This record gives sequence, C-alpha cells and structure tokens, in this order.
Amino acid sequence: MNHRPIMFKIIALFFGVVLLASNAAAADSPYRQVADGVVVYLGVLPAAMVQGRHEGDPEAVMHDGIPRGRHAFHVTVSVFDAGSGNQIKDAQVTARVAPLGLAGVTRPLETMRIDDTVSYGHYFTLRGEARYDIEITIARPGADAPVTVSFTYARPPR
Repeated sequence: MNHRPIMFKIIALFFGVVLLASNAAAADSPYRQVADGVVVYLGVLPAAMVQGRHEGDPEAVMHDGIPRGRHAFHVTVSVFDAGSGNQIKDAQVTARVAPLGLAGVTRPLETMRIDDTVSYGHYFTLRGEARYDIEITIARPGADAPVTVSFTYARPPR
C-alpha cells in the first residue's frame, strides 16, 4: 500500500495537469506568469480537501498544521527556469495574499518535495467570494535580485 501523503499527491496532480497543457493554452492561463526568466504556476486549493484525513501524516503538521474552516486555502506555486524548462528547486519563495486594495498577509512558502519535483506552499485565509491579489516573490541563490509576479485570484462561489 502506498503511504504517500494525499495532499502532496493532490498538488502533484494539479501541477501535472497544468504542465501537460499545451504551451499555447498554458501561456493564456491566468495562473501562469513569466518574469525575468522565471515561469511561475499558481494553485489555490481548499484546505478542506485534506482536513481530518491525515492524523499522523506529514500534512497534519505541514505549514503548522491544517487549518479548519471554509475560508482556509492552500496556496501553492511551482517555479521553472524559462530558458531551460528546469524546475527551480532551491528558491526562497514568499506569498502576499490580500483582498484587492488591502494590505493582506505575507508568509514564506515552504518547500514540498514529491519524488524529484518541488513546489512551495502555505495556508492562507480567503474569506467570502472576494477577488485576491496574490504576489509571489522568488529569491534564487546567486541571482542579483528576487523575481516578483502578481496574480488575481477569484475565489469560486459556493
């Protein structure tokens, strides 16, 4: 029986679907940004997808534990070098999540490894059906300056 954590599988599946999309379709995605040679894919998943299912698994303590409630979401990014297409696995990544026009919350995104792939994530509170600014900053070792990209995320209606 495979005991890999389900949250990591969900995230890997999400990014696998994104990466298998054609280049033309991916280029038009509101959840893909390219800046300064870095390609960033954004995923936002309800924390409820894993609540109460993983006592004793890494998800139970990942990012200080799985938050409860319908407003808890897991923000995940995957980053790639635009020139080579290689995944960037050694970056320091932060996210600022804010309702449009407000200050919001900034958190470091923790490294999540599945086999030979890496994504970065953390939990955030997204209340109501508001639109959110999600600003992702990627600091790569040896780079002159961090790369920042911005997304607008509309929480789906319930």
